[in-house]
Amino acid sequence: MKHVVLWMQAVALCWAFAAAAQTPAKETPLPPCATEPEGYRMENYHAPTPATLQGATVVDTAQAFDLWTRKAAVFIDAIARPKRPADLPPYQPWSAEPRRDIPGSLWLADTGFGELSPEAQRYFETGLARATGGDKSKPILFYCRTHCWASWNAGKRAKTLGYTNVYWYPPGADAWEKAGHPLEVKEPAPGE
Repeated sequence: MKHVVLWMQAVALCWAFAAAAQTPAKETPLPPCATEPEGYRMENYHAPTPATLQGATVVDTAQAFDLWTRKAAVFIDAIARPKRPADLPPYQPWSAEPRRDIPGSLWLADTGFGELSPEAQRYFETGLARATGGDKSKPILFYCRTHCWASWNAGKRAKTLGYTNVYWYPPGADAWEKAGHPLEVKEPAPGE
């Protein structure tokens, strides 16, 4: 019980730091609010993330923008596809808000979950192979949104597949847009 209380206090403190540190002029580093799990994050994907991803290079918005402008990395969005709300009556019309990605990115939807079905795993592997031309040393940058574990999980998964030049951009498309950089409406990459 004591561990749960300490964890809840740490999360509350992280949120307080994040809220107090917001400045419109420049990006404020995200506070390290979690430690890296040994495996993948399995639940609560929209929560504070660690400051690190073992074996990957963590970048801020300026560094991500530099990689993007130089076309020095493949950009992969790992955020989940929006789901129809479960409590919405079947007769109620619904459409997902369009996903706005960093231009030129590949959206490998639903590949940031802690556990992937065999089909989702194949989709991820095939998408990465296509995006990199099969070159596992080609730089790949993973992102989604601020406080989103999907990109962390996807980056870790790429490392386990043998990709050697992995970047992780924890602030994601939210910070990219806040910095005044362009976004484009994107659909998930098609499967095979």
